Parts: sequence; structure tokens; C-alpha cells
Amino acid sequence: MDFIEIKDVVKRYSGHTALDGVSMNVPQGCIYGLLGPNGAGKTSLIRIINRITHQDSGEVLLDGRPIVDDDVTRIGYLPEERGLYKKMKVMDQIVYLARLKGMPQALAKSEAKAWLGRFGLEEWGDKKLEALSKGMAQKVQFIATVIHRPQLLIFDEPFSGFDPVNAEMLKKEIMALRDGGATILFSTHNMASVEALCEQITLINNSKVVLQGQVAAIRQLYKKNIIAVALEGDDVLPVQDTLYEVLPAMPGTHETAIKLKDGVSIKQAVSWLNDNCRLTGFHEVLPSMNEVFIETVNKTKTPVA
Repeated sequence: MDFIEIKDVVKRYSGHTALDGVSMNVPQGCIYGLLGPNGAGKTSLIRIINRITHQDSGEVLLDGRPIVDDDVTRIGYLPEERGLYKKMKVMDQIVYLARLKGMPQALAKSEAKAWLGRFGLEEWGDKKLEALSKGMAQKVQFIATVIHRPQLLIFDEPFSGFDPVNAEMLKKEIMALRDGGATILFSTHNMASVEALCEQITLINNSKVVLQGQVAAIRQLYKKNIIAVALEGDDVLPVQDTLYEVLPAMPGTHETAIKLKDGVSIKQAVSWLNDNCRLTGFHEVLPSMNEVFIETVNKTKTPVA
């Protein structure tokens, strides 16, 4: 079942079209990537879903019906530009924002205390936000986003400002929220995060959807018929111009990449290699989502007049 349905949404600002007939369906309980270069239209769509602005035409459905202003209590939004009150105490701030989302005071306090403990911030509840490091403040913003247990979470560059250890911790928390039933819309330029977290994506460029689907299927679609092979000892890969082209060495590995000629199957190439060298392993090389992103965006660039 789709929890969010975006149908032919159009949004214009003073003659500029930010969204031009954008459609996408986000299944319930899914981590869904909303991707695109700067200025593509992602923020405009997020603002529409959050009821900050309204589309000029098209529909946004939440849980099968048109979204309304009251639905904001069912949404948690972590914006790229963080917006906490620096002079306010951490605990007071979390409770205040939770109350704005409809949480009772006592529940907001107990949940805030539990979340602060989970993130190792229990001793900082009575400190003003300005006393916290950037990473700690980011954790507070995350807590304020999720504390009311929203059914829909929208994360815009959630790992910005985090070191690898804390980014990994946050990744696990996001996955736990998904496993608990939340639907997550995830906007980022970090394609490694997309590969690690997202099941499906929509890529927007120049206000239009240019790529959409399952992450695994998209990587298969963009593959270049490249396989990585490992040889025993100091064996050298033999040349076989009718089957493959040898590519430059793969950095950080002991493997060699080959690009199969048109019409040549992996089975044919591996069979020949088995007969002509000491092959110890092979695997298909799929493009990263970063490579897919760059290739798709470059293909759909607006020509310069």
C-alpha cells in the first residue's frame, strides 16, 4: 500500500517552474530516496508535503486521501537548514516542539529523557543549545523530529555534520524507525547512504522526474557489462580481444576488471578464463548510485542557449 501519492504536481514561482508534473508513490514502511541536484525541485516538493506551500495543480495523498493541514502532526521533518533556539535549554526545547505536535507534557518529558539517554546526552538536558557541539545539536534536532512518533518522516541531509561513528548510529535509528512502521522520505546528495538505506528512489532534474524505481533494479539497468576477476598468485590476465577489453586496475583490490564485448555473456568469458589462467573468483561490477546519479543528470541537463 502506498502511504504517500504524488500525482502530476506542478509548482511555479514568478515564472519559474519548480515542479513540472511530478508523480511518485511511496509505499508504507519504506525508506524512499528523493534525489536530484541543487535547484531540481526537491525542496519545493518537501514544502508541499509539509503544507508549508501549496501546489498549483496536481494532488498529494496521504494514506489514501488528500493531505490537509492537520496532517502535519503525523509528519516529522528534519530540514537541511537546522532551526533550533540557541538560548533555550535542550530538554525544554524538545518538550516544546513535541507539544506543538500534540504530545501531552508528561509523555513529551519522559520520551525526551529516554531519547537523550539513547544518544548519550542525558547530562545536557539542562544546558542551553549554544553550549553543545554541532554534532550534539544535530542529535537534538533529530530527537525533536521523531519524538512524537510520526507516521511519515522526512529527512533532508540527515547525516550532515556527523562523524562516521555517529552517522552509523543515526543510520541504525532510521532503520529502526522504518522497522517500527514509519514511512521515510530521505533526501540527500550522499549516494552511499542511498545504497545503504533506500529501497526505491525518484530522481528529479530540471523540475521533472528523470529516473524512478527500485535501487537494485536501477543499478542493474545501468550496468556496463563489467566483471571483476581474481587470479591465483602472480598470474596475468591473458588478452582475448574477441571476448573482452581489459580495464585499468581496480584501486584497493587484487582484482582486474574486464568489459565484455557486445553479445558476450559472463558464462562465456569465465569459461574461457578458466581454461586459460588460474581463475580464483569473479563477480559482476554494478555501477554505484553516485555513477547512476551523475550519468542521469548529465543526460537530462538543460542545453545552454
